[in-house]
Amino acid sequence: MNHRQEKSGVLVVDDDPKIRRLVATHLGQSGFEVFLAANGEEAIYQASLHQPDVVVLDLAMPGIDGFETLSRLREWYTDPVIILSATDQEQEKVRALDIGADDYITKPFGTEELAARIRAAIRRAERLAGTTDTTDPIVQAGSFEIDLSARLVYRDSEEVRLTRTEYDLLRALAVNAGKVMTHRQLLQSVWGPEYGEETEYLRTFVKQLRRKLEEDPSRPKQILTEPGVGYRLFIN
Repeated sequence: MNHRQEKSGVLVVDDDPKIRRLVATHLGQSGFEVFLAANGEEAIYQASLHQPDVVVLDLAMPGIDGFETLSRLREWYTDPVIILSATDQEQEKVRALDIGADDYITKPFGTEELAARIRAAIRRAERLAGTTDTTDPIVQAGSFEIDLSARLVYRDSEEVRLTRTEYDLLRALAVNAGKVMTHRQLLQSVWGPEYGEETEYLRTFVKQLRRKLEEDPSRPKQILTEPGVGYRLFIN
C-alpha cells in the first residue's frame, strides 16, 4: 500500500469516459487522489506508476478485458481491487473473486456506495498490515494447516495458493476454530463493519476454499455450514 499522508490514491479503470469523469469527480470531492485508465494496458501502467491504494476495475473493456487485467495485476499488486460490472451473474462474480478481486459492485451504482466501499477496503488493508499472530500460529484442520504467523496454508504438506480474501476468511474461521461464526461476524471481520447482508460473498469464498482445501468439496469435513447461521472450522 502507498501510505500517503494526505490522500489515499484510487485508480479508476473504465472504457466509458462518462463513468470515468463521474467517478473521478465524486471521489476527488470525497478526498481521494484519483488516477484514470481507459483500458487494461493503461491500467497496468498507471498502477505500476502510481501504486494506488485501491484499483476500481471495470470488467467489460475492449482489448485486455477486466479479468485478464486483474490476473496481470495480481502478479505483483497486493492492495484491494474492486470490480465494476454491468451484470449480476454469479458465475462472473465467482471468476473475478477467484482471480483476486476483493469486492464487486454492479452497475448502475451509487457514487456514495462506491466511496464507502473504497474506504472500507483501505481500512481493512491497513488493519491486516498491522496484524501479527503471535500465539498458537499453526492451526491444523484435517489434511490442511494454516500458519497464521506466516500467512501460509498447506494441504498434505504442499503450499496452497489462496487469494488474499480467501485467506482472510479462512483466518477468521481459524482463530475461532470450533466456534460457529455468523454470517454477519464473518462479513464484518473480513470486509469491514459496513457489511453484514452480503451472504453471497461468503457462499462464493467458502466454495472456493472447499475446492482448494477439502478432500471432497461436495462433502466438506472441515469448513462446515451451520444452516441459516454461518460457518465453522472443525479441527481434529
